[in-house]
Amino acid sequence: MSVWVGLLQGVNVGKRQMKMVELKAALEKAGFEEVRTILASGNFCARYDGSEDEVKARAEAALAAAFDFPVLVVVRTGHELDALRASEPFASLDPNADLTRHVVFFDTPLPLDVSVESRPRDTEILRITEREVIIAAYRQPNGRYTENVEAVLKPLYRALGDSRLSTMRNWNTIEKLLT
Repeated sequence: MSVWVGLLQGVNVGKRQMKMVELKAALEKAGFEEVRTILASGNFCARYDGSEDEVKARAEAALAAAFDFPVLVVVRTGHELDALRASEPFASLDPNADLTRHVVFFDTPLPLDVSVESRPRDTEILRITEREVIIAAYRQPNGRYTENVEAVLKPLYRALGDSRLSTMRNWNTIEKLLT
């Protein structure tokens, strides 16, 4: 069985509340094994014998049945996240800079020809992979870090159109998923 990581889009914001114990129970009922949840932002690791499409479909169906709202899930194998971590995507950053590190995960391949421009000392695009965008978000005068991410990624979102599903995670969360 493969280890799968699920990153849920838009849970525990507004009225889309989900307790992690309920998330775990719904996934176990759907046949996932060794399910563990990470933080309250809708992340899970589990074992399942199936393809990425099967894991995504099974998780989304299980969550739709268990909760009063649809939940979209971006999935990766544990190996994919291990490889991302091993690539040290944030190694070039000043360790003393006041910033946060993020990864935007997409469920479909990104267009190779789209141009995404960084905003230096605001939202810097460090790397674009086949299905991820690696971002350094610097603290702004208002104290926030990620408020300009959507604006920077707008050309990418426009190129993907309605077919896109993405969710952003702080790098610290990704590291917790891998422990």
